[in-house]
Amino acid sequence: MAQFFSIHPDNPQSRLIKQAADLIREGGVLAVPTDSHYALVAAIDDKHAVEVIRQLRGLDERQLLALLVPDLSELGKLARVDNRQYRWLKLAMPGPFTFIMEATREVPRRLAHPSRKTIGLRVPDHVVLRALLTETGPLLSSTLTPVGETEPLQDAEEIRDRFGKALAGVIEGRCPGEATTMIDLTGPEPVLVRQGRGDASRLGLIA
Repeated sequence: MAQFFSIHPDNPQSRLIKQAADLIREGGVLAVPTDSHYALVAAIDDKHAVEVIRQLRGLDERQLLALLVPDLSELGKLARVDNRQYRWLKLAMPGPFTFIMEATREVPRRLAHPSRKTIGLRVPDHVVLRALLTETGPLLSSTLTPVGETEPLQDAEEIRDRFGKALAGVIEGRCPGEATTMIDLTGPEPVLVRQGRGDASRLGLIA
């Protein structure tokens, strides 16, 4: 059964954060609150954990997975970022945005879009999740929407009851319950793909 973590939303206990991080390092998949919806997270270099996420979500290799990073300094290792793109990223992060960008060779091939070689990148604005990311480094992420359903799960206890055997841990917390705003940065100008919780006008875009 998944380990259940009750972590303070403003002052995360380092002991619990390290315990959760250890589960990820051991190959586990965790359900964590974010600044949008609950998400499944795992180490980006753990093939088995990635497959668990795809199975729980019913995703194939053509469907984009996102990478969560603790801050902008990590982005250059995972995505090709020029000065212009970096300025756009600084306007929006941390926050409820997902940016589609060209992946670097540091990203395992199975995580990038097979034809476009792109990934989704996020720097979430969530205290507990940022603390976890600081401990673990970048994590693979996918919104926790069960197979055959259209709405993401939002309740930690329901997640544990339904998926406790497949997950290593569940972190209790609250989510706003609104999708991220998705922006494509692979072209000469940013393109709004999906309007969500993030204010696209911060980048001069209009929904």
